[in-house]
Amino acid sequence: MTNENKEKIAVLAYSGGLDTSCCLKLLEENYNYKVVTACVDVGQPEEEITKPVEKAKEYGVFAHYTIDAKEEFAKEYIFRAIKANAIYEGYPLSTALARPLIGLKLVELAKELNAEAISHGCTGKGNDQFRFESIMRAKAPEVKIIAPIRDLNLTRSEEIEYAKKHGIPIPTESKKYSIDENLWGRSVEGGELEDPMFETPEEAYGWTKNPMECTGPEYVEIEFENGIPVKINNKEYDAVELIREANKIAGRNGVGRVDIIEDRILGLKSRENYECPGAIMLITAHKALEQLTLTREEIKFKEIVDSTYADLIYKGLWHEPLRLDLDAFIDKTQERVSGKVVVKLYAGSIRVVGKESNYALFSQELVSFEDKEIDQRETIGAVKFHGLQASIYESVKNKNK
Repeated sequence: MTNENKEKIAVLAYSGGLDTSCCLKLLEENYNYKVVTACVDVGQPEEEITKPVEKAKEYGVFAHYTIDAKEEFAKEYIFRAIKANAIYEGYPLSTALARPLIGLKLVELAKELNAEAISHGCTGKGNDQFRFESIMRAKAPEVKIIAPIRDLNLTRSEEIEYAKKHGIPIPTESKKYSIDENLWGRSVEGGELEDPMFETPEEAYGWTKNPMECTGPEYVEIEFENGIPVKINNKEYDAVELIREANKIAGRNGVGRVDIIEDRILGLKSRENYECPGAIMLITAHKALEQLTLTREEIKFKEIVDSTYADLIYKGLWHEPLRLDLDAFIDKTQERVSGKVVVKLYAGSIRVVGKESNYALFSQELVSFEDKEIDQRETIGAVKFHGLQASIYESVKNKNK
């Protein structure tokens, strides 16, 4: 569809839920836009893809688009996150990682339709407003960004009242939590979970089995090529299916539950629950392979790089030039991160029990107590000077007492 008649169009990131349905009506009534709704598929449940289509028809929107971005998400975002061991405060960055891609797809659609504005349903307290808008402004500075819930400073009760007046369905009390799912993980928040002293109930989990009910253990072999997982248990998968298989395997062993107090971009601390079984398993295996193939100095420096990389993802700065710079370093290190890792999954735990690589820097012969290739006597001089400055400090300190 092209905007030949120059209609005043707004592209809305649309889930079909309460927030974005209110945004839809607000864009029409308060901002006088014809609304084009869009749902970007990054691996959420099928219901969350079909629901926006049905709701868009029900509300008579100008047009609705479903954009399949699963493969791009897997290859260009998730695989890069694996190579960077991207974890923020214990969280493998599932929701955060997808937001820039969704924002980019909305920009592409807005440009295609010559839309005047892009809209989203974020509030003014969360992280997603930063993640969406930073990339939108970078890629399409000429397009307006409208966030009706935030921009009109609406409370939840005001939003519900608006929904009632406009016949917008209001979620029943049975929907206790706010849930976001994509290929890389599942976040669960809100309601009673906001209390840090409240233990997350089993009903909040959807991807991971209760560790107390798990059988096992289960051994899983993961093969990497240049830092990218390519096989699980000797079976090759395409990118999307490999991640789904990893989620399935780790999930049935209760692996991947994360319950943290998280520092949001604005500085607010929030209690967050995540399920990222595949992410935890793949990143754990990847780090183990790096320990085998990279030098000590590479690993030490890469830990700094990985932390910075995760921070950029969390803040939605995927388009930041530093991220591209870090990719260059990471990709260079990954040229040797090829091989196999065996992990042992049992009742919510994961442990690396085996690893091998043609690029391994480990030498069983050299490290053996029976080897004579390294003459132990040659280390005597080096040992004498090890910690020399600390020894001098002790001497100086004692003299000046």
